[in-house]
Amino acid sequence: QVQLVESGGGLVQAGGSLRLACAASGRTRSIYNMGWFRQAPGKEREFVAAINWSGSNTYYADSVKGRFTISRDNANNTIYLQANKLKPEDTAVYYCNTIVTWGSTLGSGSWGQGTQLTVSS
Repeated sequence: QVQLVESGGGLVQAGGSLRLACAASGRTRSIYNMGWFRQAPGKEREFVAAINWSGSNTYYADSVKGRFTISRDNANNTIYLQANKLKPEDTAVYYCNTIVTWGSTLGSGSWGQGTQLTVSS
């Protein structure tokens, strides 16, 4: 199994930036595509961004396109989400997860604790 631990969340003013991290451990050789997801209060969890194994391909939800950037460091089994030009509607708990099929917006493994990102107006 793969264990995922998210970190880097916090309180940011609108227009600000933050970088989230997701550290993987366990059967990391089985990890190929990875993604970030988020869940706002009272809403269902939604897809944010995905990256393939080499980091050469990515795709994003329309709501974050042009503002967020996903990246990965395979040597350290970590993926990142650079969130810029933050808006109050970006406030949510952010999670990472594996994605089995490229192009999918669904996480396929167990969910971690997530990291809270709060954007104040």
